[in-house]
Amino acid sequence: MKRALLLLFCCLYFITAHAARNEDSLWIVKHYTKMEHYITMRDSVRLFTSVYLPIDDEEDHPILLTRTPYSCAPYGVDSFRDFWNSYQKAYFREGYIIVIQDVRGKWMSEGQFVDMRPYNPKKKGKDIDESTDAFDTIDWLVKNLPHNNGKVGVFGISYPGFYSLMAAASGHPAVKAVSPQGPATDWYAGDDEHHNGAFFMMDEFDYDDPFGSGLGIPHRRPVSAPPRSVGYPIHDNYKFYLENEPLPKLTKLTGDSIAFWNDLMNHPNYDAWWKARDARPATKGIKCAMLWVGGEFDAEDNWGAWNGFRAAYKNNPDNKFNRLVMGPWYHEQWANADGTHLGNVRFDTNTSVYYQQNLEIPFFNFFLKNKGDVSNIAEANIFITGANQWKNFKQWPPINVKEEKLYLQGDDVLEWKKPKAQKAYSEYTSDPWKPVPYAAAVHFNRTRNYMTDDQRFAERRPDVVSFKTGLLDTDVTITGTVMASLQASISTTDADFVVKLIDVFPDSLYYNKVDIYDNADPILKYPMGGYEMLVHAEIMRGKYRKSLEKPEPFVPNKITPVAFSIGDVAHTFKKGHRIMVQVQSSWFPLVDLNPQTFVNIYKAKKSDFKKSTIRIYHDKEHPSYLVLPVLAH
Repeated sequence: MKRALLLLFCCLYFITAHAARNEDSLWIVKHYTKMEHYITMRDSVRLFTSVYLPIDDEEDHPILLTRTPYSCAPYGVDSFRDFWNSYQKAYFREGYIIVIQDVRGKWMSEGQFVDMRPYNPKKKGKDIDESTDAFDTIDWLVKNLPHNNGKVGVFGISYPGFYSLMAAASGHPAVKAVSPQGPATDWYAGDDEHHNGAFFMMDEFDYDDPFGSGLGIPHRRPVSAPPRSVGYPIHDNYKFYLENEPLPKLTKLTGDSIAFWNDLMNHPNYDAWWKARDARPATKGIKCAMLWVGGEFDAEDNWGAWNGFRAAYKNNPDNKFNRLVMGPWYHEQWANADGTHLGNVRFDTNTSVYYQQNLEIPFFNFFLKNKGDVSNIAEANIFITGANQWKNFKQWPPINVKEEKLYLQGDDVLEWKKPKAQKAYSEYTSDPWKPVPYAAAVHFNRTRNYMTDDQRFAERRPDVVSFKTGLLDTDVTITGTVMASLQASISTTDADFVVKLIDVFPDSLYYNKVDIYDNADPILKYPMGGYEMLVHAEIMRGKYRKSLEKPEPFVPNKITPVAFSIGDVAHTFKKGHRIMVQVQSSWFPLVDLNPQTFVNIYKAKKSDFKKSTIRIYHDKEHPSYLVLPVLAH
């Protein structure tokens, strides 16, 4: 009976949702016309631009622009993008002029594409960067599109988030509101390609290479069709990447046509080439309203949202509207219909719909249409996971935060007091050819759920050390940047250090009061009693512990400090839960293998790879700990 009722409900929901989408699509096609233009830049390169223009000419309309390397398809004036399947249909109902542009060198646009094209604050004459392309595009739009009100908003997710920031940096007077969302910001420090110098191999190879999306394949003329993938020969990513290490083997697979991959291989350290691709200097002098958006569980650009906001705040102290929104989302989940959960972890409310209706749409309506108000958008609008509630803060981190040290102890214990042992350490052997997987299951594409996955699989490995508190007697809320400070020795000259902050659920927990044996939604059937939820994790490539610019080898077996940020966290460890910290030295194939010898990893040979004995010290003279920004109750 329960199954029949559930099936009936699903059928009714599908029919109702389909009818609503059909109504929206008919409305948009009836009330809008599509145009396609080539807009000429100052250096005569032409960029392909799709414009969705309201037929209504009784009032002037604001312009909402997205610049993207991922195509403004479908092409052709009779082919509409399916906005009706997205919350963006609200912008059509509001009468916005919607513009999408293929950036320079991509798809139907002319010119040469450059990854994270460096921002040039000293441009002259016909010098170009992405800010000038944005300026020239916006200038053409406000001068040529009929019935526009002279106000432009810009938004985009991921790479388009980077282009949104460049539009804000353009300084065009028509730009009134910009929302960089999950923006690529610094591909060496913490976004996409690297975290603290460690190469996030799987995502980069899949993004650029002909085996995956092939987006790094150059094209010599405008094209409307995507590159063809040759496909992976093995659909087990752990197996595929392990068989194609060291990295020169992957380089051989890419051929010689993927320029960015070759640049990666030739710039192992944080040199001038990488520094030029840090987007944060472009935040200086921004005058338009800014709404930075990101996901706390964004596997790609979590770092960029937090730190882009910080840079804009520091560089523009007089900007009256610089706001941050961080929700419990995977990459771009805030733009989707379902923000109720990620993997096995649920949030008790639809956080995506809340964001769309209460934050983003009101933001653009206020600054582009003089409609409504933005008084409810605080400087930092943060969803606290664990507690599962939105909190508004006057600044980030909040004022009422106290930094507390949580110390690693013997017997796999975490305590708020310093260790008293005279000599104590936890030891494991890191074998680069038997690396710790980043997720338990066999799969091929990198999962987005790993950011909240159960870490019990890792705790059971001999090359992972785990420490946990007793049962908490009160809630502990963390709001701010978590720092790891390890005292470690290794038997080789290099190693990686992965530190995970974990919420251990009570053993007796029945998640959402649903037993795993009930006939319930399958997502609720995972045994959540004792679940070890990954709250946040980060990696430090050991040789960069002092400087990302100048790597330094370890002295074998010498106790050495390794301190680094593991990122911003907004999470409540509930009463009756435990806090856990795990430390390991591989995270595969999310991150490439460290040979554990002091060599150029991008040119390494198999003979360079060595096992390493890792010791994490936790005694009186050599304490290891996490610094947690604990919010006062």
